[in-house]
Amino acid sequence: MRLSATDVARNFSEILNRVRYRGERFLIERNGVAIGELCPAAPARFTGDDLLTLLRSLPPVDGEFFDAVEEVSRNQPRLPESPWEP
Repeated sequence: MRLSATDVARNFSEILNRVRYRGERFLIERNGVAIGELCPAAPARFTGDDLLTLLRSLPPVDGEFFDAVEEVSRNQPRLPESPWEP
């Protein structure tokens, strides 16, 4: 459905409800020219394969990184003993 930007501004809450609960789509026009579309958001689609592809595309971690992590770990203050443990 086509709506003017003015109509959208005047009825924004109602239009959002129609998008949300009825799945309607609106083409928003200004001076008769389409400037945008208001439609239900698509769910994010990111699979485990996508994650693996991303991880494989990263540069390898060098040994200095692991040395730095170990150094920081060794120098962390000790946590106090739990008062709930015997």
